Amino acid sequence: MKLITHICWVLLGAVFIFSGLIKLNDPVGMGLKLEEYFEVFAEDFGSFFLVFKGFARTMAILLSSLEVVLGVALLLRWHLRKTLLTLLGLLVFFGFLTFYSAAFNKVTDCGCFGDFIKLTPWQSFSKDLFLLGLWAVVFFNQRYLRRVFAKGTLGVMYITVASAVAIGIGVRALGHLPYFDFLPYKVGNDIGALMKPKEQARYKYVLERNGQTQEFDQYPTDTTWKYKSMEVQNPEASRPIITDFAIFDGDGKDHTQEILKGNKLLLIVQNTNKSDRDRYNLLNALINSTGKSPNKITPLVITSSSPADFDAFRHDVNLAAPVYYADATVLKSIIRSDPGIIVLQNGVVKGKYHYHDIPDQETVDHLL
Repeated sequence: MKLITHICWVLLGAVFIFSGLIKLNDPVGMGLKLEEYFEVFAEDFGSFFLVFKGFARTMAILLSSLEVVLGVALLLRWHLRKTLLTLLGLLVFFGFLTFYSAAFNKVTDCGCFGDFIKLTPWQSFSKDLFLLGLWAVVFFNQRYLRRVFAKGTLGVMYITVASAVAIGIGVRALGHLPYFDFLPYKVGNDIGALMKPKEQARYKYVLERNGQTQEFDQYPTDTTWKYKSMEVQNPEASRPIITDFAIFDGDGKDHTQEILKGNKLLLIVQNTNKSDRDRYNLLNALINSTGKSPNKITPLVITSSSPADFDAFRHDVNLAAPVYYADATVLKSIIRSDPGIIVLQNGVVKGKYHYHDIPDQETVDHLL
């Protein structure tokens, strides 16, 4: 039992640290997931939960940092009993969220491991039950974990450093872009190629005759067989990775394929009410400088705001570039920055920039 307890102890601490770091890699994405939960709770339990939407990103950093710190504290066996009880609180909290999502089909992805590992609601709930099982083994066998690796002042120092590092990682990612991009629009990806399936769908047909059920790779010509069901044998490969990338002008005309040809500098403005207006002098300078580029770069603006709202906004910030429209969720997936810059070459993402890291023309030309 001692060996099992040690394995569960290491695994539980490591999972919490890993989960926290993955979320801290993209606190904006975690914040969006929390906003989704708050909207669901507001709809089901009262509008009070909408108050928390304004603090979603801060809460994302604090909750994710807490996971990391508790994981470190557990591995150090620092105040082991108190650490385990705090971990239990988190496990119950996350378990409630994942069960609620699964049972009532409210949030289809809990964001437990960010965009690195996608889990269905029931998979997420099963993961929480597994972690609860690890917790129970460790909690009821603490006698095998008596040795503390950091006592007194040294322990406080370790926990302080862990807290500072975790929060620092999250704050920096919040002010720039994620350290690691796990979304379909990461640098190097070909958007046009990802909008097409890797291979054609292959089907398995289940038919019945005289009480006998049989599966076929090809639909039989024998009409004595009766159709029962059909399923795709290669669902992942036959489904495009990107299914919702669509760009329209103000009249509703589709310009998606046009955007994916040639060299494009895309300025993504997700929401005119939240977009950082202080950066538009630099953005306008970059857009104006594209005319001098030997690479024939076409600057475009893509927004999810309404044409009327954006027209007023563009005059306020003196923005002079063609404007197109896309779904808000798509733009949030493309870049975790508002505004943000995407450099495309024939649909291939060559560069992505947060508004705190606006490149100059020479940098953009170097990418093409």
